[in-house]
This record gives sequence, structure tokens and C-alpha cells, in this order.
Amino acid sequence: MSSVAVDDNDFENEVLKADGLVMVDFWAEWCGPCKTMSPLVDELAGEMGEKIKVVKVNIDSSPESPTKYGVRGIPTFMIFKDGQVVDTRVGGMGKSQLSEWVESVL
Repeated sequence: MSSVAVDDNDFENEVLKADGLVMVDFWAEWCGPCKTMSPLVDELAGEMGEKIKVVKVNIDSSPESPTKYGVRGIPTFMIFKDGQVVDTRVGGMGKSQLSEWVESVL
């Protein structure tokens, strides 16, 4: 399973009403660290797709969701469970750090 692009219109259904865990990657096209993280996030989605749903929200085209959740810097990663944020990380990281963080929440 790969990551899914989500916008403000489907954020509620894809993230808040989703069964199980959802990791949200808040990003922007102009953000260098976001571009670096994007393939790592996609790899993670492929490897852990059975355990966690991975979605990406472009903050420029969908500003409501990041504003609602207090996103101040990007990339920001949030893990949701049953519609609630259970953990957040801000900034770029290596693939092993990303994987370890997600595993720690599973």
C-alpha cells in the first residue's frame, strides 16, 4: 500500500474516521526537507501498509487541516488513532528514525 494524497475535503473521512492508525505527512512543494522525506514516507507506507495508513496533506492547497492541528513547521508528521493525535514529530529525519518512531506508536 502506498501513501494517499488527502485534502481538507476528505481529511475527516480518510484520517479522523479511519480504522486503526493513520500517519499524516503535512508538506509543501517548496519545502526542501519535505521533498527529501517524501520517498521515505512512501517506502514506509509500502512496508507498513498493513499496520498503519499513510496520508500526505499539501498545506498550500489544504490549509484548514494543518491550521486546526497547529502545524507551524514542515514537514510535520502526526499519528492519529480513533480521530485523536497520539504523537507528533516535526522536521526531517532518516528512514530508520521514521520507522522507529512509527513502530514505537504501534
